[in-house]
Amino acid sequence: QTLYSPPGNYTSITFCYITSFLYIKFFVLCHGMLQLAQLLVSGYLKSSISTIERRYGFSSQKSGILASFNEVGNTVLIVFVSFFGSRVHRPRFIGGGALVASLAALMMALPHFISGPYEYTVHISRNSFQTPLSNHSCTQQESHAQQGVFPLLLLGQLLLGIGGVPIQPFGISYIDDYASKRNSPFYLGILLAVTSIGPAFGFMMGSFMLKFYVDIDKMSKDEIGLERGDPRWVGAWWLGFVVAASFLFLTSLPYLFFPQQMPKEEATGNAKEPRAEEEKKPLPDLVQELTLKQFLKSFPRIALRTLRNPVYLLVVLAQVHLAAMIAGLATFMAKFIERQFTQTASFSNMMIGGVNIPLAVLGIVLGGALMRRLKISTRGSALMCTSAILMCVLTALPLLLLGCSTQRVTGNRSLECSSGCSCPTEAFNPVCGSDGVEFRSPCHAGCLTKVLDDNTSKILKYTDCGCIGVSGSYGYALPGTCGSDCKHLLLPFMVLSALTCFIASFSQTPSYMMILRTVRPEDKSFAVGVQYMLFRVLAFLPAPVLYGTAIDTTCIIWGKKCGRNTSCHYYNMDLFRQRFLGLQAFFVTGAFVCFLLSLLVLRHRAGKQGQQAGQGYTMIDREQSPDKKTKELQNMAA
Repeated sequence: QTLYSPPGNYTSITFCYITSFLYIKFFVLCHGMLQLAQLLVSGYLKSSISTIERRYGFSSQKSGILASFNEVGNTVLIVFVSFFGSRVHRPRFIGGGALVASLAALMMALPHFISGPYEYTVHISRNSFQTPLSNHSCTQQESHAQQGVFPLLLLGQLLLGIGGVPIQPFGISYIDDYASKRNSPFYLGILLAVTSIGPAFGFMMGSFMLKFYVDIDKMSKDEIGLERGDPRWVGAWWLGFVVAASFLFLTSLPYLFFPQQMPKEEATGNAKEPRAEEEKKPLPDLVQELTLKQFLKSFPRIALRTLRNPVYLLVVLAQVHLAAMIAGLATFMAKFIERQFTQTASFSNMMIGGVNIPLAVLGIVLGGALMRRLKISTRGSALMCTSAILMCVLTALPLLLLGCSTQRVTGNRSLECSSGCSCPTEAFNPVCGSDGVEFRSPCHAGCLTKVLDDNTSKILKYTDCGCIGVSGSYGYALPGTCGSDCKHLLLPFMVLSALTCFIASFSQTPSYMMILRTVRPEDKSFAVGVQYMLFRVLAFLPAPVLYGTAIDTTCIIWGKKCGRNTSCHYYNMDLFRQRFLGLQAFFVTGAFVCFLLSLLVLRHRAGKQGQQAGQGYTMIDREQSPDKKTKELQNMAA
């Protein structure tokens, strides 16, 4: 106060600004905004993955690799966060990581600016198609640009994962160190809520951005010849990354001004913090006293000891099953809705971000409230998880029956009726014949003429189509896909899908409590660290690739570019539905089995302890004295 005491409004404002960085409440506000920006990027990528796939001709397997690649850098570096802890200037590390993530998000948008305009098959003349063809230029310059897109996106994802490493662990530990004991759970609850709704905002932003044409920065609205419902439409997928990168950059700046240590927050109201001498003497943080070599040596030993706990192992495996299901569905559910029910990418993302994710957040909140209200024990938590996942199995299985069979569509082979048209194999401009058969282009349908609207010059229909025979005469074809005849099933599908998400999320809080209550007190931090490591290695990394590979096996007509396959044009919709939703049912069933086994193990333990108590045995309390714990950790460190 003495330092900033000179009079004047400017000085007063400066004083208030500087002292704001000494309050943990301001840090919580900044950290909530930063986590929202970070998860906005993650959710937005998944919302635009099918559009990027269509724009650059990626297979679903490639899209899965791209979606999971941010976990590579995160998995490699996350273990060192436990070691560095409070040794470093945590706010600045958070800010630096956010700046790296901001650069990564900007890099994700870079392919749009280095590649040429989006090109697609236009229409047919009497003899041949008018070029350009959809992303099928084989010139050397364009080929090099196209080949560099995927590595550039992978690099962006890698940096995004690396930048995100310090954000959540350092932020949570910083809040826990300097918030009052009364307010700390409330602050962490705010961050958990932001973590849950961040991806929802990403999907909603994707729904909005994909309504704009991809080259909106390169051409006027009148020059855009496609409508949003056209299967060739590509939305402005890059625009959301630019917005998210700007948001990340702005939210990273305050962290450069927070101190390495700040005054401990004082309790407010009637509740007072206990005096230091009245508190139990805390255990020394031996991890912070270890060298890096000692830490790396002790970590596998403690991890293996933790994994030998059967309840812990079963609960983590159940969570891995659920995490794998969520990772796959978040990446490809929008694409499934697009294909199965003939919806736009914008609408599909709105369904996920506006319905599924909010209901999942509500389930998490209600699950935690139910545990607090009923004071559920560890065995009760296992029963709650098992019951919730059993209900998920019952709601997930009917989804396999809600969908359409494959529409009638011609294959890659040129039909005799259009063999004289010399149709390019790369052409993709779907038309729906008057006989209900879909063709890849008017040329493949053998159409010779087109009918234009006098006012807009838009194509109304193609006529004199030799491959479309109706009552012995040539038929006609309408622009666009024939679509599916099961749009009426979209509503029950979304209801069951959202209900499955809602019920499954009930298991999140009790499963976390089972982990914290069944491991040794001194191993809790390590147990949570191992849990997240297994999440990344066994779920978040392989699941999107597994889902993408399964989707690719259902493709019946691939796009072509320079003689190579690109993204899929047509799927066997029955196989698509069965394999995509079958994986969901498989993972849910696996989680149910693991939770059920954990319940049986806990019941067996309770029965064994009761039997020993009845025979007069004295059970040794799990809690050891602080001195004994300290000695054990010191021996392990040595």
